[in-house]
Amino acid sequence: MARRRTAIVLLLAAFALAGGAWAAWWQLVGRFRETTDNAYVAGNLVEVTPQVAGTVIAIGADDTQRVEAGQMLVRLDPADAQVALAQAEADLARSVLQARTLYADNEALEAAVRVREAELKRAEEYLARRTPLAQQGVVSREEIETARTAADAARASLAAAREQLAAHRVLTDKVTLEEQPSVKLAAAKLREAWLALARAEIPAPVAGTVARRAVQVGQRVAPGTRLMSVVPLYDLWVDANFKEGQLRDMRVGQGARLTADLYGSKVEYRGKVTGLSAGTGGAFALLPPQNATGNWIKVVQRVPVRIALDPGELKAHPLRVGLSMTVEVDTRDTSGSQLAAVAGSTPAYATQSLSVPEAGADARVRAIIARHR
Repeated sequence: MARRRTAIVLLLAAFALAGGAWAAWWQLVGRFRETTDNAYVAGNLVEVTPQVAGTVIAIGADDTQRVEAGQMLVRLDPADAQVALAQAEADLARSVLQARTLYADNEALEAAVRVREAELKRAEEYLARRTPLAQQGVVSREEIETARTAADAARASLAAAREQLAAHRVLTDKVTLEEQPSVKLAAAKLREAWLALARAEIPAPVAGTVARRAVQVGQRVAPGTRLMSVVPLYDLWVDANFKEGQLRDMRVGQGARLTADLYGSKVEYRGKVTGLSAGTGGAFALLPPQNATGNWIKVVQRVPVRIALDPGELKAHPLRVGLSMTVEVDTRDTSGSQLAAVAGSTPAYATQSLSVPEAGADARVRAIIARHR
């Protein structure tokens, strides 16, 4: 009996110790932990789309393959773009030759003004010689009127020639051949054709893994057609969907521990809360719930919380978009804000791989203008 009493006392003491240890853990640690297994890996799905129409003649990468930024993914038939570029070069050459005639016409109009000035001088001198003779009766009044009419006509012709020269000079004064509107328009068309030819090769916007390839060789594609996606697996995050009550003490900047079903509890990721969604998942659903209806039933809502992952840990243990995660956020430090910081002026995402250098087009424009000027 005494032995049984001792066993019961020991058992009760063990339960009391366990309960006290749990209460102490909860008071010091547990109440500051918010956990959810409704969390999934997310990332950017960068769509690869053509900027010009064309027929696909080559595909540089397939699903699951890794590509580097700027690597050729799809090549379009460049024949149409080459023809358009040749036409644009011919149009530029024609515009340069036509613009040259404007400057040549200036010289012709200036010569015409000098001719009209000489004609006026001759007519005025003729009138001046005949006027004294008319007073002496040597020359008839009719001849004087004819001379005066000729002088007036010469004066009017000179004024017209000067106006024509002034109007023509508006097109050429302080305007170089390269700045002529027709030449600039033709040069812009040439640059447009140059870009279209350069865009016949579609590069990877970012480094990553190819997914959802939909393009096929021989397919005719239009601008904006989705060809494939590139997923940068080095830049992933986790969207953890916490219940409303779990967000009370959650702040931006708090640390988090994460595990993936892919690796199990042996691999642990360190993360950080970078922001809370502007609304619940239901509010942004394709068909949001209508809570004002009469058959309303309260459902605890969840709010997506973005957890940033460490790139080094991602490199050591790669993840994939959509994988399930378990997230535990330490809410002890509540000094942070519930709202993310204002976005900076620096772009969050950018790429230079789609930029086409226009130096080649500019050089070709200058060469054509120099050849035909």
